[in-house]
Amino acid sequence: MSNFYKHESAIIDAGAEIGQGSRVWHFAHVCSGAKIGERCSLGQNVFIGNRVVIGSDCKIQNNVSVYDNVHLEEGVFCGPSMVFTNVYNPRALIERKNEYKDTLVKQGATLGANCTVVCGVTIGEYAFIGAGAVINKDVKPYALMVGVPAKQIGWMSQYGEKLDLPLEGEAQTICPYTEQHYQLKNGQISLIE
Repeated sequence: MSNFYKHESAIIDAGAEIGQGSRVWHFAHVCSGAKIGERCSLGQNVFIGNRVVIGSDCKIQNNVSVYDNVHLEEGVFCGPSMVFTNVYNPRALIERKNEYKDTLVKQGATLGANCTVVCGVTIGEYAFIGAGAVINKDVKPYALMVGVPAKQIGWMSQYGEKLDLPLEGEAQTICPYTEQHYQLKNGQISLIE
């Protein structure tokens, strides 16, 4: 366990896998079956469940619980106090552990502070979920989502800047920071090489 940093107040259960260069901060708890990639940061009071896979270079800010059946690909940002669920219709008096739904957050996506991701959805690559939004259906790659329930209001670049593109139709634009070219076609964004 010397290839990553663990604050003395953090709890890492035996069997958890944590990649080189990762940091586990104050009062975090990583359960025994968790698999965490390299160079991740788990902020204060973060909880990682048993059946969780987290790719390399993810940042999970303070007060986030990543429950069973959540998979974060590499480079995902989870903002402070955002929420994952793993049961669609929970009740305190009914055991539903056999009804957990899988949630997939693809590479480079951003989940803003205090947003909620309802279980069973897939969030596409480099999607950007605004603070406080509630995601209850799949999200397209590069989509900018806000509101309750969340609606798409635009497109974001890999760099994290809003792209000057309509929601539908065909168009092209350039990210002003990276000069990458993006194309909108058939309701999907792609990089033009």
